[in-house]
Amino acid sequence: QVQLVESGGGLVQAGGSLRLSCAASGIIFSFNGMGWYRQAPGKQRDLVAVVSLGGSPNYADSVKGRFTISRDGAKNTVYLQMNSLKPEDTAVYVCKGWVGTPSRTYWGQGTQVTVSS
Repeated sequence: QVQLVESGGGLVQAGGSLRLSCAASGIIFSFNGMGWYRQAPGKQRDLVAVVSLGGSPNYADSVKGRFTISRDGAKNTVYLQMNSLKPEDTAVYVCKGWVGTPSRTYWGQGTQVTVSS
């Protein structure tokens, strides 16, 4: 069974930094792509950053210049370095991985990020 497990969330003051990690288990092949989404209370889940194998990262406009996504394809691990955090970045951050044609998508359980003002 494929599982994605996030770590690295927490409470940080505005202007601070956090680094999220997402590791996959139960999979013997590389995801075509991995990325991060976030969901604030009462809001829909939105894309934060995604990256495909051999492709360039794609970021939400709201995080460009502050967040950096990276992945270790061999280990099916993806990271999100978050700098200059703002209170509006507060959300549950969820890891996503997809593979195959047609694509199969897997989601993690999420990790809470809270940014205090």
